[in-house]
Amino acid sequence: MTSQPTQWLGLDIGGANLKAAHSSGQARSVPFELWKRPSELPEAIRHLVATMPKFDAIALTMTAELCDCYETKAEGVQSVLDAVPKRQAHVWGVDGRFYTLEAARMIPLVVSASNWMALASVVARLGEIRMPALLIDIGSTTTDLIPLDRRQVFAQGRTDTQRLQTGELVYAGVKRTPLCALDTQLPFRGVSTGLAAELFATTLDVYLTLGEIPEAPHDHTTADGRSMTINRARDRLARMVGADREGFSKQDAFDFSQEADQCLVTRLEKAARKTCTATIGEPKTVIVAGSGEFLARRVALRLVHENDMFSLASLWGSAASDAACAHAVVQLAQDLIG
Repeated sequence: MTSQPTQWLGLDIGGANLKAAHSSGQARSVPFELWKRPSELPEAIRHLVATMPKFDAIALTMTAELCDCYETKAEGVQSVLDAVPKRQAHVWGVDGRFYTLEAARMIPLVVSASNWMALASVVARLGEIRMPALLIDIGSTTTDLIPLDRRQVFAQGRTDTQRLQTGELVYAGVKRTPLCALDTQLPFRGVSTGLAAELFATTLDVYLTLGEIPEAPHDHTTADGRSMTINRARDRLARMVGADREGFSKQDAFDFSQEADQCLVTRLEKAARKTCTATIGEPKTVIVAGSGEFLARRVALRLVHENDMFSLASLWGSAASDAACAHAVVQLAQDLIG
């Protein structure tokens, strides 16, 4: 009798979002502010797992260990390992291997911040991708810029620190990045204007205003704790230039958001060119992925022609692209473990 294939559940445990993907193709991402509620992580994972199809084994990757609710990254890794279901769990490492939970506990820095390697390893093997290539994965918090060549990952860095140094990791995304982290000044009504060095607004407000992220009135995970709406985004953006809604019109909000967007696109383009120059030269293809794929597309078009841009959302579906690292670690588990 032929045995049934293993049903895998991939988990990507981040500090701001929990992501799951199943070998059937189903995928889901949910927000969870781990640094505020670390004791609730096991329950949050259980709730997410309960929404997914039945599975036989788990493939795990993470970035949550960097949250400042943990004294060290090693402590954060142990906390994540304690929180996940123990059903045949296999933990992905930055060295491109899977480890048992017991083995992973002994090498916390190998299994920490390794989700990007899972995604890059899968994308590098896609036959339709012309090499050399650059993978741009933009999420709510960070951007990964990963060079690929000869069907392999050509990244210089492995740790977060190394990748920040090479430009392969940029701590900027489409929701959680404070606007004052983009630059010290932005044009406002045609005048270069200093930005308040306060958490008044984030990139979420920019992309709400530009219509890239839909409103969610009942979601209050914003800079001021008020609703995720365009009107509230205008209030938050106004404060970045020392104003309020009475001196900051809807058109002001739109124009200011466009300036912030262009600032971020330019920053990511610069990092991408630095990364490519040091590794693969001019990319022939740029692969875009993540919940911020709309932004990744704009960066990609500064590097290659539109015909040379490849969307993971088109290949895997938008849900799996948003949870791309969880989806990728499932594919790796199927290939390497069975």
